[in-house]
Amino acid sequence: MNSISTAAAASAAVAAPAALAVPTTDRFRPEWHYTSERNWLNDPNGLVYLNGTYHLFYQHNPFGTDWGNMSWGHATSRDLAHWEEQPVAIACDEHEAIFSGSAVFDARNTTGFGTAGTPPLVAIYTSAYSDASPRAGRQAQSLAYSLDEGLTWTKYQGNPVLDRASADFRDPKVFWYDGAAGSYWVMVAVEAVRRQAVLYKSADLKTWEHLSTFGPANATGGVWECPDLFELPVDGNPEDRKWVLIVNINPGGIAGGSAGQYFLGAFDGVTFRSEQTVTEGLQRDDSRMRDYSWLDWGRDYYAAVSFSNVPDGRRIMIGWMNNWDYAGSTPTGGWRSAMSLPREVSLARVNGKVVLRQVAIDPIGKSDPGSFRVGPQRLAPGVLELPVTAAVARIDAEFEPGTAGSVGLAVRAGGAERTLLNYDVADGMLRLDRRESGDAGFHEAFPSVETVAVPLQEGRLRLRIYLDRCSVEVFAQDGLATITDLVFPAEASTGLAVFAEGEGAHLVALAVVGC
Repeated sequence: MNSISTAAAASAAVAAPAALAVPTTDRFRPEWHYTSERNWLNDPNGLVYLNGTYHLFYQHNPFGTDWGNMSWGHATSRDLAHWEEQPVAIACDEHEAIFSGSAVFDARNTTGFGTAGTPPLVAIYTSAYSDASPRAGRQAQSLAYSLDEGLTWTKYQGNPVLDRASADFRDPKVFWYDGAAGSYWVMVAVEAVRRQAVLYKSADLKTWEHLSTFGPANATGGVWECPDLFELPVDGNPEDRKWVLIVNINPGGIAGGSAGQYFLGAFDGVTFRSEQTVTEGLQRDDSRMRDYSWLDWGRDYYAAVSFSNVPDGRRIMIGWMNNWDYAGSTPTGGWRSAMSLPREVSLARVNGKVVLRQVAIDPIGKSDPGSFRVGPQRLAPGVLELPVTAAVARIDAEFEPGTAGSVGLAVRAGGAERTLLNYDVADGMLRLDRRESGDAGFHEAFPSVETVAVPLQEGRLRLRIYLDRCSVEVFAQDGLATITDLVFPAEASTGLAVFAEGEGAHLVALAVVGC
């Protein structure tokens, strides 16, 4: 969903539409990240793969660039790199806003919405009821179905299918479970204000039975939203598997405002048991924040959820590339907000600890539209400006800091503008500094420095950086740590440089692809 009160949602659902023209100039619209042609976008919803097509549904205001009139927008892709916007899939009406949820391919036709020959796609979404509804002020779970592979949708006449008489029960993620406890649909949703993930089961998506409740645990500085629950092998070993519970939180993220945390553990079809709980209950201070497991250590990766039905057991996630602290103020044109690059996630054991690894689905693919390469070479103390410009590019860099105090890169540089990536050898921290990244004054919370611990591996630091018109996504040590931040530089700020503080650093290799 989104961190908006139920009262606000009710009024927003019936707000008067105001159509907007698409601007003729749009220097911040991304090339590699999905945006709707116009108007507001937030949480990814209903991520599902079917017959060669990835479906991305999302929270969308069809009528304006501010949050409101919440409906499900829709985009499709064959390769996760090129997206085609589709008509609004599930629209709000005078009784309900269509908040976040998920979609599944009901291959067994358990709902009876289709036939054996034409199984349905089923969307499970949160109905946020307006004042015009008999359920005014409540959030409950509802269904819609499609028999034409997501092109058109019909709301189920028996909605809602799960109502706890709660004002903050939302964001259902549903999957099919096969295990010792049986075979059935499982829903994980949140009681947002209680900081709880609640689990239910169903044979037909219509009738639900409560299984268990998880939380509060670890980060609780804001409401819990947009959960996900899935199983992955560790280091690709099918005999060594763990369950991953994603819980997004706002505010109270590691970098401030919105963020996503995760727990690793076991799920027996009834109860999720965490192996990574650091603190239990509501926390009154943030002294343990860096001990928790975060999906991303930047400011702009939120509401991340995964696709269902992807072949070969792959787990691919997308997040909303924004932050509720300033999402309504970003300086874009007739559109607002973008999605992150899709990320394939896996589990890896590093120094005896299992962690989540994330690798972006590369928008460049196997083609090489142009590249600049340099290294290996010694880095003298100071700044080395590179003879290449990069506004939209993938940068692969590998450093050997040696005895230097720090090494790093300056990207989107020009005049007084630059976004800095700095690795401090003494504390082992990678920092992304966007305080001088361009237009940073549109909101007081925007200028910031993000920090993540990144241990060197055999004395080396590997970075993969995706630059787009208004974003920087950083994947360190092959995706063991990530930082995602928006930036709004001048169009001419495309300079690139590497730097070192002190003697002894080496640039092992650097490649700028797509420049």
